[in-house]
Amino acid sequence: MKPTLIFEDRTLAPDAFFERVMRAASALQALGIGSTDTVALMMRNSPTVLEAMLALRWLGATWCPINWHFRHDELAYILTDCGASLFIADTPLLRELHAAVPAGLRTVQAAAPGDRSAPDPRWPQWEALRDAAAPCTEPQRTPRGPMLYTSGTTGRPKGIRRQLPTAEQVARTLERSRLCYGAEPGMRALLNAPIYHSAPNAYATTVSQVEHATLLIEQRFDAERTLQLIERHRLTHAYLVPTMYVRLLRLPDAVKRRHDLSSMRLVSSTGSACPPDVKRAMIDWWGPVFTECYGSSELGYMTRVTSAEALERPGTAGRALPDVELQIRDDAGRALAPGEPGLIYARQPGLVDFTYHGNDAARRAMERDGFLTMGDVGTLDRDGYLFIVDRAADMVISGGVNIYPAEIEQVLIGMPGVHDCAVFGIPHDEYGEALAAAVQPHAGTVLAAPAVQAFLRERLAGYKVPATITFHEALPREDTGKIFKRRLREPYWAGRDRRV
Repeated sequence: MKPTLIFEDRTLAPDAFFERVMRAASALQALGIGSTDTVALMMRNSPTVLEAMLALRWLGATWCPINWHFRHDELAYILTDCGASLFIADTPLLRELHAAVPAGLRTVQAAAPGDRSAPDPRWPQWEALRDAAAPCTEPQRTPRGPMLYTSGTTGRPKGIRRQLPTAEQVARTLERSRLCYGAEPGMRALLNAPIYHSAPNAYATTVSQVEHATLLIEQRFDAERTLQLIERHRLTHAYLVPTMYVRLLRLPDAVKRRHDLSSMRLVSSTGSACPPDVKRAMIDWWGPVFTECYGSSELGYMTRVTSAEALERPGTAGRALPDVELQIRDDAGRALAPGEPGLIYARQPGLVDFTYHGNDAARRAMERDGFLTMGDVGTLDRDGYLFIVDRAADMVISGGVNIYPAEIEQVLIGMPGVHDCAVFGIPHDEYGEALAAAVQPHAGTVLAAPAVQAFLRERLAGYKVPATITFHEALPREDTGKIFKRRLREPYWAGRDRRV
């Protein structure tokens, strides 16, 4: 755990950072934290949040990363539900949200990046506690990893708790992560996605285990600055998501040509499927350096697709990773033939088993014969390549035709002026359901429904073009940050006997 860190144009040498991690471990022990405890972290991207995660990993304790966009009720729910023994938060966030902290929960403030205000006298200061502690001399315990929260059909997220892994499972999980992220000795990696999300969290901890690695952490994504950082620091690896690709592609051609990106060897992409045309455009620009993985917080990574495979089979999520077995089954659990859409099931013995905190029934309902499903719909071709069709819960049936909103959303997000969007089913007297789209334009942009429909109609079959389009200053989101489609659907289904 001795990466070189770069943050806000400052470099922290490997030995200096490792000493901070070891002091952090001692400080946590002094606060009563042991291997059975959970520590909630509500902190922006910085070396401080990474040192806390790595210190907890060293102690065999669990960390629970919390979205710093959360408001009072959201934060109160997570802190209560996860059973945290300690809460560490950036000072400005704690000042604003302290009323959400459950009574009796020990709380510590951390200096937020860019915040010039003095520490608040109401809470101990993390940096002072860390610097006053002697480096931990105890050997590293078996790491448990984070407790992540994932969305549920009720809108309340569920906490994922894993069993204590075996040494073999730790090694296999790390090896799978290294394969997905292209991790290799001496890598120089960029991370500008929020660390409270599961994949960036895993990316940061994985790179930190790689020999002679450099990790450049940014607080937020900026398209042109990303190009500048790659050139300036000769970065070789990055974690980016499809939305970032779209924003990079929208840069003026003169800006794109200005920067030397030849040092890049591998870009990892997870979380949401990348539209084939977007991936093709990025490969044309950066070269065949993109690797996409399909997975979930519960089931880990299941497939991997290289740039060459993506060009050969547009839209594929790739083939199963080593030790992963995939099956496509119908609702009754019967295996389906290649090309037939059904629920995606996976089994990977090397992954540590889990349950949902306080809701083991939901975990048991996912399993059939040792295989687990997240409810995603997909197909496998005869060569074993997986194609994601959609989330089962989001499927719209209109006039007997199955329509999968993810396909429409992937096209719509590429329309100039569209910041975010959601497509869902609303009632239709003749067809049962019709399509609706909720669109969040970029700030200062005015869009019209006919223009949106024309854009989609040029790229999709007519039955996939939503007849109803509404515009929103901000789309409602669940506690995990995902768009809260149920809230968008509910007004249309009010008073109906059935709901989507």
